Amino acid sequence: MSPKIEDYQKNFLDLAIESDALRFGEFTLKSGRKSPYFFNLGLFNTGKLLSNLATAYALAIIQSGLKFDVIFGPAYKGIPLASIVCVKLAEIGGTKYEKIKYSFNRKEAKDHGEGGSIVGAALENQKVLIIDDVMTAGTAINEAFDIIKSNNGQVIGCIIALDRQEVVNTDATEDNRQSATQVISKKYGIPVLSIVSLSNIISYLDGKITPEEKKLIENYRSTYGC
Repeated sequence: MSPKIEDYQKNFLDLAIESDALRFGEFTLKSGRKSPYFFNLGLFNTGKLLSNLATAYALAIIQSGLKFDVIFGPAYKGIPLASIVCVKLAEIGGTKYEKIKYSFNRKEAKDHGEGGSIVGAALENQKVLIIDDVMTAGTAINEAFDIIKSNNGQVIGCIIALDRQEVVNTDATEDNRQSATQVISKKYGIPVLSIVSLSNIISYLDGKITPEEKKLIENYRSTYGC
């Protein structure tokens, strides 16, 4: 059965294709894998695209029912995401989201002025939701956990734009084939949300991409899917 897809997810995928943020072809990933599709959230780079992106993140967060105080965006890609989603939650989420704060880290701690590496809301004794674009090996998320923990905050979840649903270790046995999102979720005991997943892409774009493109994606999923 194809996963149910919400209107905001459809809109997100339509805009991802329109902006070339989601492309099809042959791409060599950082892992060395040859992927038939590539996702670059940095191409959501106009006011229209950013507003719709923020709406998609916000609706996914609202539907999850997670309760938190601060959205934390790891430098660098997470910085604009934390700020625009914080604004959008206040706009469409009702009164309980109006006081949600945002925070991000500097790559290098500031040694003058107020000092430190955190910009925006303090993390101490706060429930924190981490936001990022994608999760490949989970490295950035692990670093974010360390930063939040060192600042006495509590991570209650993560949200990303796309879950590639791709195994971290292809040598693992069938029962242990876990994606980066599953590894992070299990390691820290938290939910990892996403706007869309690879399953959403395949089901929604059926008929909108060529049969050859769909076949290549399905073959890739059969090899690397979790």
